Amino acid sequence: MAKGLAVAKIPRHACPMSEPFDLSIRGAEVITPQGRIRADVGVRDGVIAAIAPDLCCDHEVDATGKLLLPGGVDVHCHIEQMSGMGLMNADTFETATRSAAMGGTTTVVSFAAQAQGQSLRVAVDDYAARAKRGALVDHAFHIIVADASVDDLDDDLAALIAQGHRSIKLFTTYNIGVDDATILRVMAVAREAGALVCVHAENDAMLGLAKKALLARGMTAPKHHALSHPRLAEVEAVERMCRFAEFMDTPVMLFHISCAEALEAVRRARHRGVPIWAETCPHYLLSTAEVLDKDGVEGAKWMCSPPQRDRADARALWNGLGAEDLQVVSSDHAPYRYDNTGKLLAGPTPDFPDIANGMPGLEVRMPLMFDGFTQHGMSVEQMVQACCDTPARIYGLTGKGRIEVGYDADLVVWDRHARHTYGADDLHDNTGYNPWEGHDVIGWPQVVILRGEVIVQNGDCRAKAGQGRWIKRDAIGVGGAGQHRDLAFMEGGA
Repeated sequence: MAKGLAVAKIPRHACPMSEPFDLSIRGAEVITPQGRIRADVGVRDGVIAAIAPDLCCDHEVDATGKLLLPGGVDVHCHIEQMSGMGLMNADTFETATRSAAMGGTTTVVSFAAQAQGQSLRVAVDDYAARAKRGALVDHAFHIIVADASVDDLDDDLAALIAQGHRSIKLFTTYNIGVDDATILRVMAVAREAGALVCVHAENDAMLGLAKKALLARGMTAPKHHALSHPRLAEVEAVERMCRFAEFMDTPVMLFHISCAEALEAVRRARHRGVPIWAETCPHYLLSTAEVLDKDGVEGAKWMCSPPQRDRADARALWNGLGAEDLQVVSSDHAPYRYDNTGKLLAGPTPDFPDIANGMPGLEVRMPLMFDGFTQHGMSVEQMVQACCDTPARIYGLTGKGRIEVGYDADLVVWDRHARHTYGADDLHDNTGYNPWEGHDVIGWPQVVILRGEVIVQNGDCRAKAGQGRWIKRDAIGVGGAGQHRDLAFMEGGA
């Protein structure tokens, strides 16, 4: 049992017949922000209304002997999105969020990706319409800014932020990367409007040089993809974004930290008081670049960017989570089928630059982390912080990520002793393979509840397309006078 287990002495709660609960989850050990307690959880109108012993209700979920966790909050998912290579990924909002629900995740933040020449408003409206039709769980969007030359970009961005779209994504590389001036420009808008800037941080010139050298030597297999993304390319860009956040006093989230040196750059920046957060992903914690070294081009299934690194990096990332230098574990769900509609679009034996990057991850993130945190000497409470509560708080997802009165009744009953071995194609997305085939986990989501409604029970998904709601988010880190002297001239100071 995890350290810090506390059995709260809570007075018996009388359930007045005039205000019955719609549902109660009975007998579980409940993971709350205050610690573990043995209690029932009563739900009314989709919200947690009581946490107490012996709640009375006609509709109950018996969770005796189980853990009750908040629904997972996955804040980095590519859903029904066109890649920079012009390839639509494998999932619709319906298939992706069905997969999320089956894995214990009840809130996702995916991307509204701007195409070249497209207004941000049109991009967001397009993705919102798709999600409204298909999403089974609650959702929000990061706005990807890829073309800063469109008319009224700053005004559109500020207006969308004010409407509740409180995060922006920027790339420093690929054909959707933006230059430093654009990054600072977007940071300035975000700072004043109250939004978080998320960055895929790799140095484009370093990546280009490494790729060119590899191809010239005939090193074209999926295993060479890892060499084409040198760790220093990540480190340089991470350090640069930390300095940009420091200069602009703008909150920044650094996506998918993969190596020890990049983590150290984040740690140093946070120690200086820079408003920086950082995430990592299960594939950096639990695998290495060795997964790319397969017969033929099968390693393409595991290709992602940045690539997996080595065991020392994985150890550093686990330590970073324990020390809270890394705050979030997301999936970076980016599914492409291993066929001519996805990974093999360029032919049966493509060179690594012609292979779409990304893996499915929405369904496996919570079970992998429930098991992984335990195996690495950490508690379920710490896993809940990294996978539920902290991402909800950082991204302004009010009412999500914790079990507390007044929060949405997004709840997952976990069998902490259940063992599961992943199969070759046993996920509920549309990818057609499971990159975690053969991996064993201990702990499994048995019942998943979204706003008081059971949507998954014992492997049966009951949710309907369009059931999920868009989440209007609160302001994040609204700028003011700024904390850095370098900004004084921007605020009218001397």
